[in-house]
Amino acid sequence: MSLLPVVERHLRAHSVPPSRFGRLVTGDPRFVFDLRRGREPRAATRDRVLAHIASTEAANRQKKEMPYAPAN
Repeated sequence: MSLLPVVERHLRAHSVPPSRFGRLVTGDPRFVFDLRRGREPRAATRDRVLAHIASTEAANRQKKEMPYAPAN
């Protein structure tokens, strides 16, 4: 299973800019752009990304505030 389609679906579903997602999840604002260009992340990074997406989806199901809200 490729990570890119999962990430792209998550970005669209939550209206998250790719750079914000990359910075938040991996500390790398270029992460999604690099995935789009063929980057294959390490297993630990892949697991961290999938865990973040799963936890965000769970929070969304529980109607909690999304972690992407801009700071005021």
